[in-house]
Amino acid sequence: MFSWRWFFVVVIVLGAWHQCQHRAQKPVHQANGVLVQADPLQSMLDRGEVWQKDNYTIKALADFAIEARVLSKEMYSSGREADLSPVDLALGWGPMSDSEVLSELNISQSNRFYFYRWEDQPPRPPAEIASHSANMHMIPADAQIEKILKAVRPGQIIRLHGKLVEVSAPDGWRWQSSLTRDDTGAGACELFRVESAEIL
Repeated sequence: MFSWRWFFVVVIVLGAWHQCQHRAQKPVHQANGVLVQADPLQSMLDRGEVWQKDNYTIKALADFAIEARVLSKEMYSSGREADLSPVDLALGWGPMSDSEVLSELNISQSNRFYFYRWEDQPPRPPAEIASHSANMHMIPADAQIEKILKAVRPGQIIRLHGKLVEVSAPDGWRWQSSLTRDDTGAGACELFRVESAEIL
């Protein structure tokens, strides 16, 4: 026999879940001005650590630390890359952490890429926009870091430390991090094994 009481319970539970999901993704508004002054820090490694995850071999290429504003977040659950990296963060620092600059840009992510566009004139020189922002594929080092990365909201400031890496598989498949902030297009994203994460 149909119970209206259970129907209303289900409706309330689904409504609460939807509200929580919406709140978790709602952007955090920040005042105008550069919020992150420092550039990311990178130090190349001669002999990097190596980790195994399932059939993948992960090799460290460089120590990497960044404090940045989250411009956008995209979650992934399918595809080979999702075995390693369940979330991409588009991050900005310097002028790309300034709300006034960001208000003139339309920012999005899709298919492991990060896109930005403007209407008439760019708010900063295009080369500066490119060199002060990046799409980063996050490989969490453990479950707690994965939880933090998935909880991040656009607009927040995040501090991350770990390694830029390359990944290989026995069948010849490879995925390698960019090692410069000046590149754009395919291969320009950082593949980042995150060992510590803090939302500021």
